[in-house]
Amino acid sequence: MDTLLIITILIVFFALAFDFINGFHDTANAIATAVSTKALKPRHAIIMAAVMNFVGAMTFTGVAKTITKDIVDPFTLPNGSYVIMAALLAAIIWNLLTWYYGIPSSSSHALIGSIAGAAIAAAGFAGINWGGFMKILQALIFSPLIAFAIGFIVYSIFKVVFKNNNLTKTNQRFRTIQIATAALQSYTHGTNDAQKAMGIITMALIANGYASSTDIAFWVQFSCALAMGLGTSVGGWKIIKTVGGKIMKIRPVNGVAADLTGAFIIFGATVIHMPVSTTHVISSSILGVGSAHRVKGVKWGTAKRMIITWFITIPISATLAGLIYLLINFLF
Repeated sequence: MDTLLIITILIVFFALAFDFINGFHDTANAIATAVSTKALKPRHAIIMAAVMNFVGAMTFTGVAKTITKDIVDPFTLPNGSYVIMAALLAAIIWNLLTWYYGIPSSSSHALIGSIAGAAIAAAGFAGINWGGFMKILQALIFSPLIAFAIGFIVYSIFKVVFKNNNLTKTNQRFRTIQIATAALQSYTHGTNDAQKAMGIITMALIANGYASSTDIAFWVQFSCALAMGLGTSVGGWKIIKTVGGKIMKIRPVNGVAADLTGAFIIFGATVIHMPVSTTHVISSSILGVGSAHRVKGVKWGTAKRMIITWFITIPISATLAGLIYLLINFLF
């Protein structure tokens, strides 16, 4: 079998593995609030999230095209196969490490940082498409800040509207509503996160001469959607525990406000073809809601640990990917 074909098959395998890991690493965030408020039983929540993730992933491809062409140019990238392989391995390693320790880090940051690090190792800083890369970086940085602000505003509105309502009855109603908002958030998660692996596979197909445009092939879209759906079905209980309980004590009304905020930000990013960190957006939504509810009720120690992880993910994954690229290039 042709060596180039073998490398391409391996890249597709690792990209789908990344998507599978993304499913149980990141999708847990989309259902964490619904599980913690007992709006949904864990098993039911995971099944619902898996289905909605698959549906969301089959709906759009704009983010995938951004990943394919805006970080590096796949048509001119030297040793493109090695770069992509190194990026995937680095992102997978970082995702597994943070999952093991229950830290809700960003798969998006890990993947984008890894692509940049491997490309720099291969072609120097000139190998990066700085215009596109900075645009993506801005989306990653500003989306959680916007999510925090909107979460604060949405819950502040809820407090005014429902201030005279019976607390028990209000929570019961919102627990029912939260089933729908958790499904919506899972759907929007699929529209954004699953596309990142689609973009990587398409990048590899172009770099190895198996594709001539950035259009996403149906088999690529379907396989990535399926991989993420299956990953979601495995569940990510450590992440659910951190997001659902260690940031703040979540009640149904808090959960609905956070879910609506997260879904709005993620879907808005998908519409403008920008990859964002669903982890950061959802966690920041909860922080914003918690601050509006009661600042002292937010467990800022956990939030601080999460924020530190957010900041270190890109440089660590970039460095790791660069080292893996050098190792692959040396061995082969």
